[in-house]
Amino acid sequence: MKTIPKGAYTLLITPFREDLSLDENGLRLLVQKQVEAGITGIAPLGVTGENTLLTDAEVNKVVKIIIEEAAGKSLVVPDTCESGLARAIERVKIFNDLGVNYISVFSPFFVLPKTEGVIDFYTKIADISKVPILLHNAEERTGINIAPETTAELAKHPNIAGIKDGNKKLDHLAKVVYLTRNDNFAVFTGKDTTAFPLLCFGGAGTFTVAGNVIPQIMKRMTELALAGDLAKASEIHYDYYELFEALRFETNPMAAKMALNLMKLPGGGLRPPLTLLSKSKTEVLKKLMIEKGLISE
Repeated sequence: MKTIPKGAYTLLITPFREDLSLDENGLRLLVQKQVEAGITGIAPLGVTGENTLLTDAEVNKVVKIIIEEAAGKSLVVPDTCESGLARAIERVKIFNDLGVNYISVFSPFFVLPKTEGVIDFYTKIADISKVPILLHNAEERTGINIAPETTAELAKHPNIAGIKDGNKKLDHLAKVVYLTRNDNFAVFTGKDTTAFPLLCFGGAGTFTVAGNVIPQIMKRMTELALAGDLAKASEIHYDYYELFEALRFETNPMAAKMALNLMKLPGGGLRPPLTLLSKSKTEVLKKLMIEKGLISE
């Protein structure tokens, strides 16, 4: 059965030590905090997790640690972040063997395939995976947009459970929901600012950057909206909207890591060519976090 639970899935950062090596103990702590918050799932190794800046050994280590610490209490949904079919299949097989629950498969980037190439890419990966996969649409990162009609065609595959869609246009998201409504297919947003709107018209939840900092809040907003209490969910959406925007300052995950560092939690630096969040944006972020009681002055 390809169903994936509705809810909030945190796009987990990858913490580094001062020398930019993988902070394994810090990662364990971050996962523990996610589990304590009752987050539906933990989604490492996407853009937020600096996947393409990690070695293959580090990618595997991150997944192993998260599975150990999640201990079945939160689902584990790593991202492939591979453009070529052969490499993507290799990574999917490894994730399968490690014991993940679902796999998010980044759409091919840089090479700019045609629609038939995208469909072939996902079909062949879904055919070989032992666990259901999710499409991952992120045009600003890949150079291609998975059109709603393409998603609808792939939604009929018995091993494609949903999509993590980073398209910010609500008409795009609404059409994806409409076209896949009868296919046992879950539509998630990859943007915190569109999480509440998507939930209002049939979305399944969110893959959230803000979940690194406020997992309980993202869980609560999602649960309220899914339960039909849109008034209370909207209050959270509006109350934290500026923070949602701030956590995407400059280049993700610069702000998310800075926020964790400000909270004295494991975040660390970023691997080159990424750099730290600018001082001006850090001040704005810090002010918002003080206002929300996340840190003290």
